[in-house]
Amino acid sequence: MDDIIDQKEEIPTDGEPKVVNIAHRLRRMAALQPHKRAVVYPAGWDENGRVAYTHLTFMQLDRESDCLAHGLENIGIRRGVRTILMVRPSLEFFVLTFAMFKVGAVPVIVDPGMGVRRMVQCLRESKADAFIGIPKAHLMRLVYPAFFKTVNTWVTVGRRWFWSGCTLKHLYRGAWETYPLAETRADETAAILFTTGSTGPAKGVVYTHGTFDAQVRHIQRHFDIGTDEVDLPTFPLFSLFDPALGMTAVIPDMDPTRPAEVDPEKILEAIYNQGVTNMFASPALLNRVGGYGKAEGIRLPTLRRVISAGAPVSPGNIEQFSTMLEDHAEIHTPYGATEAMPVMSVGSREILSETRKFSEQGYGMCVGHPVEGIAVRIIRITDDPIEEWSDALVVEKGEIGEITVKGDIVTRQYFERPHDDALSKIREGDDIWHRMGDLGWRDNKGRVWFCGRKSHRVVTESRSLFTIPCEAVFNQHPAVFRSALIGIGKPARQKPVMCIELKDGGKGVDQETVKQELLNLAAKNPMIEDIKTILFHEAFPVDIRHNAKIFREELRAWAAGK
Repeated sequence: MDDIIDQKEEIPTDGEPKVVNIAHRLRRMAALQPHKRAVVYPAGWDENGRVAYTHLTFMQLDRESDCLAHGLENIGIRRGVRTILMVRPSLEFFVLTFAMFKVGAVPVIVDPGMGVRRMVQCLRESKADAFIGIPKAHLMRLVYPAFFKTVNTWVTVGRRWFWSGCTLKHLYRGAWETYPLAETRADETAAILFTTGSTGPAKGVVYTHGTFDAQVRHIQRHFDIGTDEVDLPTFPLFSLFDPALGMTAVIPDMDPTRPAEVDPEKILEAIYNQGVTNMFASPALLNRVGGYGKAEGIRLPTLRRVISAGAPVSPGNIEQFSTMLEDHAEIHTPYGATEAMPVMSVGSREILSETRKFSEQGYGMCVGHPVEGIAVRIIRITDDPIEEWSDALVVEKGEIGEITVKGDIVTRQYFERPHDDALSKIREGDDIWHRMGDLGWRDNKGRVWFCGRKSHRVVTESRSLFTIPCEAVFNQHPAVFRSALIGIGKPARQKPVMCIELKDGGKGVDQETVKQELLNLAAKNPMIEDIKTILFHEAFPVDIRHNAKIFREELRAWAAGK
């Protein structure tokens, strides 16, 4: 298996750069295991109420994407053509994506969890040439025509109504014929991904074919993923790795933009029905399914691992979900971002037996050791650009600074955002260090402890306060659901304020009593003794995608008016 995964694409030329196209991995898997199911989709229910599934084998997925690649080329969606892709997780989503990789087109994918207004802003910024979407997506582009002025090719996935362009079914016409994959290079743009941007405007992250290829290798090696596995990817973008890894992807019956509202029974049913061995889930989904499963005494014997990312995962959340797992299974919490993933990782056994008690005391959240081949350094905190790398930037072990990473999974730039490139990238010869915008420190075992976003730190006249360590102490109060540290005023003269969201909406809780208890707690701890203002908020504003990242800018504006 490793030989297959590690094999690099190369054409026998005279010193020409290597060809790297992520679609080669699908073709290889189709040759290795043609009749294994590549994608499974819950299509409905039979007359007895059982879930009925439809699927594509690896051979079918490879051949259908070949057919579609010919069709895309015929209408002008070819190598380098930026193409907005707005299709729900489905069999067509996989066929379309690999067909686009095969022709060398550049999918522009926007996380719908950010909301329509922010989404169309991202789409305008991409300056795409083509648009492929379901009817609902076409209605959106008709409502906001000014945001799609550069698009001249339209494709509808499903029924086309009164708008122009062709349909996906039309592009499928013709008998199967192998499509010659575009000879893309490692540094050639493969996709532009816009994520939620919870700490500012969403930026388009430029992925190259080399970045995708490196991510597949690192994910496979670090998590020891085999071709005999079945995945339940509850985050659509992650599902694209499955065919490249040789895993069967089971598409869950859920709204991917509402993970915190998922029906636990449907998730558990898919795991049972399909013998799922791997699940990728946001902390919000983990919490909802874990809470239900623990209450019902459910066990999941087929699961080998759960990978949870997108936001920090609390030890309590991990402990709750672990009640459903067998001893051989583990929950992994990889650390990374759209710009670089995976960077570090730690497992649930180490969290629950070793690091949890320190996290609750305010040491930060342990995110583990760097993934093999990825360099991680902690540098001094600054909000200014850093043009050139210097080892003098690195802080002493144990000191809190900004986390920076270098390696083949690190993206080199944003799409047409030179100012953000200057703030986030540091050059070292031909290499790039990416500044994660996160703060942390390294312990004597080489593990990194996450202390919050750099932009969320509170700088008072005497020192800096960091969100994750401070909030962890307040979160130990039995009435507190979650807390959020914010600073009122300008940096260097900010006033620290701790916002509190109570459990169960604070029903039956005397806020004045809780407030005094929290202030007493702060007075006894030198790390948080400067916090003398407590405000109660009914429900924190959070990101739609993960339902976990707190929109602190909104919270700050609310607190400033109090």
